[in-house]
Amino acid sequence: METLVALAASPAAWAALITLIVMEVVLGIDNLVFISILSNKLPEESRRKARFIGISLALVMRIALLSTIAFIVGLTAPVVSLPFEAPLSDEGHALVDFTFSWRDLILIAGGLFLVWKATTEIHHTVDPPSGDLLDKRRAGSVGFGSAIVQILALDLVFSIDSILTAVGMTNHLPIMVIAVVVAVLVMLLAANPLADFINANPRVVMLALAFLLMIGATLIADGFGVHVPRGYIYASMAFSALVEALNMAARNARRKRGEVAH
Repeated sequence: METLVALAASPAAWAALITLIVMEVVLGIDNLVFISILSNKLPEESRRKARFIGISLALVMRIALLSTIAFIVGLTAPVVSLPFEAPLSDEGHALVDFTFSWRDLILIAGGLFLVWKATTEIHHTVDPPSGDLLDKRRAGSVGFGSAIVQILALDLVFSIDSILTAVGMTNHLPIMVIAVVVAVLVMLLAANPLADFINANPRVVMLALAFLLMIGATLIADGFGVHVPRGYIYASMAFSALVEALNMAARNARRKRGEVAH
């Protein structure tokens, strides 16, 4: 209790909390976009339930991971070492070890899954099936249990990334817990409006899938030790969303002018 009181009276602790909340909310965008797209593949009556379960599992998983910080930090220790011949400037070669930690392997697996999922959905969007297959897709191509399993798998990837980010920004567990809970509550509030917006605007679906493809590639690169600053990723996503918003406004304006002309 004394520790909590001391933190509450510390301006530095409040600054760390606000910064971490913002970071956790931004990192949650990836998870939220995936949940929105996947839940929209379900029958309409099951979508909200799947989103609630998926985001609730994300909260439970993050809290559980926070309770095992020592284990999470240990995930960054190398567990696999692969020999690699690196070319030298004098046309020789040097044998170096390319190491992977459990975190790296989890990020690579999650990135590959996201790339596969986004590519598959883009293919279905560009070249939709016909006949009986189309009827099956309309009835919901993803079963409820399958959707929850896929959401849970990506929750694990994003949760580990989120908790490692939190550990790197503060040493105080209460601040981490509060930031994670607030970020997940924001995701819970934004899930249905975002998913409904994506579902009501087919053009946005392709943009969201492109986001997932880029996020997957970023996770793979991070797993191989090539860190891409998240600020660049989210800035490009925000710019693309702004361009699409302007296109939607222009289409609506042309539609209204057409209705007035008639």
